[in-house]
Amino acid sequence: MSFSRSSKLVMMSRNSEDAELVLAHLIHPVTVKEMVRRWLEEDTPSFDYGGFVVGEREQSAVLLCKSAGVLAGVPFFNAIFEELSCTVDWQVPEGTPLEPVSEPITVAIVTGKVRHLLLGERVALNCITRASGIATQARRMSDIAQGTDWHGEVAGTRKTTPGFRLVEKYALLVGGISTHRYDLSSMIMLKDNHIWSAGNIIQAVKDAKRVGGFCTKIEVECRSVEEALEAAGAGADVVMLDNFEPQALHPAARVIKDKFPHILVESSGGIREDTLYKYMGPHVDVISLSITTQGYQTVDFSFKIQKQGKNPHNPRVQTAL
Repeated sequence: MSFSRSSKLVMMSRNSEDAELVLAHLIHPVTVKEMVRRWLEEDTPSFDYGGFVVGEREQSAVLLCKSAGVLAGVPFFNAIFEELSCTVDWQVPEGTPLEPVSEPITVAIVTGKVRHLLLGERVALNCITRASGIATQARRMSDIAQGTDWHGEVAGTRKTTPGFRLVEKYALLVGGISTHRYDLSSMIMLKDNHIWSAGNIIQAVKDAKRVGGFCTKIEVECRSVEEALEAAGAGADVVMLDNFEPQALHPAARVIKDKFPHILVESSGGIREDTLYKYMGPHVDVISLSITTQGYQTVDFSFKIQKQGKNPHNPRVQTAL
């Protein structure tokens, strides 16, 4: 596996000095604190029986990566252990492609009271394995797009896990693709159910513009060129050509762009990683895929207390006796 793109965005500041924009700065500290408190409360709703056994000695644990992938989810991992008064020392930066060969890679060292380390262990692992899995798949898709002369963006969708959306959307950014709209309030998307219920595309867009105003984009899901032209004419900013096969998508997108050059054309529905390139074309601006947050393979991490004489790599047992 090879990756080419960093998770850190770099741009020139106004005074011409290099300024590094770190994705973790997108995360509101209060929001993430409230999230991790809910996660920790869910995992230990009453007595911490295991914590009673181990006590409060100060110890360290290693976070080990055991399968190939892109590291993601660092702000959430940090917040979990900060809530438990532990410190995390990262050995590699977020966005790093990890490729363990003969043995696991030490990614971070976490220090604190041993019962606190174990209170956070599974919650933190659940978070980072999933975030890294999403980022890994996103990075592959980003690399596919960057390997062409296509000008558009690959994006996720709103098909996320309830209560876990912030982590999943963040992981897409670490992987190098767009998040699409974050929620129902981020952009007005009028899908078939909206159109059918409102009566027609023109009426639906008109009503949406009345409440969305000048600052909220409107996207309309379309199943034909005629619907797309109607949506564009009504004032939509984005038209989604839904479930178009590549041979139908590109001629349709050309017709729309010829008449409405300013409009964004999105392709969505049934697109896979191995078919992604077929949907890239000069008249397609966005390709969105639900598999970015629904069809990924998690990255394997483990969390082991450091103990002299004990192997944290946890080798497989070869014999019974």
